[in-house]
Amino acid sequence: MKKAVGKISHYFGTLGVAVIELTDALKNGDNIEVVNAEGKTALIQTVSSMQIDLKPIAEAKAGQSIGLKVSAKVHPGNTVYKVTA
Repeated sequence: MKKAVGKISHYFGTLGVAVIELTDALKNGDNIEVVNAEGKTALIQTVSSMQIDLKPIAEAKAGQSIGLKVSAKVHPGNTVYKVTA
């Protein structure tokens, strides 16, 4: 099962970091899937490194904007889903 938790607002290619505007909570250990505008999966990974204002965090809530280390290139407008079994 998957639930939308936010959208990519920016991607820093040299750092491999995506900025996500959250609409729901996200924490380290959550599994996410990023889907592009065509509905294709851009990446699937486990959340392991999140930051707010360059400070590491373990959990973020709806309404926050976070930096997330990603394992593949993503694009602004991509939707981020939390995936659960």
